[in-house]
Amino acid sequence: MMIAQLKKIGIVLWGLFLSAALHGCQTVQYYSQAIGGQHRILQSRRPITDIMADPNTSELLRQRLKFILEVRRFAKDQLHLPVKNNYLTYVDLDKSYVAWNVMATPEFSMAPKTWCYPFVGCAAYRGYFSEADALQYANSLKDQGYDVYVGGVTAYSTLGWFDDPVLSTFIHQSKADSAALLFHELAHQVLYVPDDTTFNESFATFVEQEGLRRWQETSGNSEIYRDYLARYRRRQQFVGLVLVYRQKLVSLYQADLAPTEKRIEKASIFAELRKEFNHLKSEQIGLAAYNNWMNRSLNNAKLSGIAAYHDFVPAFGKLLAEKNGDLIQFYETCRQLANKKKDERDHILNASLQKKMQPTGYLMHSNLTDKLNFFNILVDSDIPSTHTKRDSNVRKIFQFQRKAL
Repeated sequence: MMIAQLKKIGIVLWGLFLSAALHGCQTVQYYSQAIGGQHRILQSRRPITDIMADPNTSELLRQRLKFILEVRRFAKDQLHLPVKNNYLTYVDLDKSYVAWNVMATPEFSMAPKTWCYPFVGCAAYRGYFSEADALQYANSLKDQGYDVYVGGVTAYSTLGWFDDPVLSTFIHQSKADSAALLFHELAHQVLYVPDDTTFNESFATFVEQEGLRRWQETSGNSEIYRDYLARYRRRQQFVGLVLVYRQKLVSLYQADLAPTEKRIEKASIFAELRKEFNHLKSEQIGLAAYNNWMNRSLNNAKLSGIAAYHDFVPAFGKLLAEKNGDLIQFYETCRQLANKKKDERDHILNASLQKKMQPTGYLMHSNLTDKLNFFNILVDSDIPSTHTKRDSNVRKIFQFQRKAL
């Protein structure tokens, strides 16, 4: 296994350095930190079984790691996810985030600056393993007139290139979030289409939701699933609110106004966003979880990271229902979709969204009510309004990665 890992490291290093050499000194520096950061994580991995057997390990960490192994086993046996040797090791990073994303937009545009990477295509962020490096790069973009935002990353997937470890940055999340994260990242190893974030994130998000629903059924622990759904709905409402004001900014930037007028109106829109957030928060106490995000400086780059990446989640739910809940057949259908051109793929999924679901086959056994409620939540996420149901929510990736709001 070690030899195979070293070979993979060699392939990745060669690809990254070749790309860096073609794009100049700054790119060499960027990939050097990326390679160094990933290498340090790989070198710091410890087998979970050794940590659990260590008498110096705290009982809290031991129980958390035990839970992760249970989730991992469920993912392999019940969800048929490609677990392989992932999540058998643990890395204590002694910091809140494993990495940081830098995002940037022009002063009067919501179109994000993009960067392209070997293996995974282009993305609207640049990831760093050092917060200081991320801030330094962000400041250089700010000096060029960009709106910039730096956000922390709690976990990521290397998409099968390496055996991903459990990280201290997410081990103490709620059980619902920890299980969802593992299901989500393992789903990316089932399929991943370069340059199609909406497809990738909709698929992985649906798998995590279906995984948690099935976990509840088999474990009898409905608390984890209820916790997840509450967080999911809260995230929908928050993201939907942000998207409404993001569209207002788009309209403003398209208007024929002088830069000074646009700056004044831009500040006014951000103030309105905060005001409506506080109004919603007074009615939905759970939204207070987003206080830190909302109360810190707002700009285009920060809002550009909030996007409707989950538009096709309900479509994947209907595809699974058509396969009578057979995940293996469902994955194969999704792989066939992944091999199609983006326009054709989107057309098929949009057509699926228009279909009316009938309670037959997979939806007809004992947990019919639970399943219909689950799919209704997904469908409801497509219905925007002023104060209630909002558009779908955002996922988070750094390099091959995902970040927390």
